Amino acid sequence: MKNASLPRLLASATALLAGLAAPSLAAAQQTPYEQINAAAASSEITTTPLRGGVVLLQGSGGNMVAMPGPDGLLMVDDGIALSKAKVEAKLHEIQPSGIKYAVNTHWHWDHSDGNVWVHDAGATIIAQANTAKHLGQTIRVVEWGHTFAPLPAGGRAAMLVAQERSLPYGTDVLRLRAYMPSHTDGDLSAYFTKADVLLTGDTYWNGLYPFIDYVAGGSIDGMIAAANANIAMAGENTIVVPGHGPLGTRATLVEYRDMLVTIRANVAALKQQGKTLEQTIAAQPTAQFDAKWGQMIISPALFTTLVYRGV
Repeated sequence: MKNASLPRLLASATALLAGLAAPSLAAAQQTPYEQINAAAASSEITTTPLRGGVVLLQGSGGNMVAMPGPDGLLMVDDGIALSKAKVEAKLHEIQPSGIKYAVNTHWHWDHSDGNVWVHDAGATIIAQANTAKHLGQTIRVVEWGHTFAPLPAGGRAAMLVAQERSLPYGTDVLRLRAYMPSHTDGDLSAYFTKADVLLTGDTYWNGLYPFIDYVAGGSIDGMIAAANANIAMAGENTIVVPGHGPLGTRATLVEYRDMLVTIRANVAALKQQGKTLEQTIAAQPTAQFDAKWGQMIISPALFTTLVYRGV
């Protein structure tokens, strides 16, 4: 597969946003968990070659990548299990010799629900220790309207990352780094050092307000700190793969960080004035950003709620 130019990659990846657009009336009756699963069930899996053999896969929850190597594919995130057949077919096109490693950027099902089947296909699961713990727990996420059951033992991480780990594979070296608690308390970045491709997991959502998982140790201040860490890791030519949304660059990371900082300040000022959550939502502290960031799964009201909880 030929490598695409960065401008072409940014243009082609915007297709994902259409699949996550504001829900229809029928979809509005579904929980976010149901909406995301429904989108994965109906979506095709698309592949976009990046650089150095790294391939982006979209259409099953969060963004995924795969890179071929001498012993099979190395994956970062593995999507929602109901997409197994479609994802497996695309992986076979990239390299038909199985899966060697699968990295989880965090525990959420739209990034790790495929763990069981990729493990059955031969993969060693790699994650931060808190992610491994959460994958073995029953966790209720109220905002998603769902209670997550523990994954079977085979779907949990067998290789843990404490702070940082380098994994030579194929023609590249994958550098895994743990974030401070941010989106969750178990987030990892994954950087292909030679290809100059950075995966941020859900510490960065491009063109969407992000979810913050307070149940699993996340916070708005941690999200801002993680955004700054991503900016520090990215160079001018780095291809940035967000957890959700189209491909980004260092410049889009800065724009995202600035959005988070501004909304946090707006919400904090209202809360310090003694405004209730309902009054804060009514004041529309996200208004200047809603046209770009607030048209997807996480609504302005929900994002305001998440920020309010953490200030």
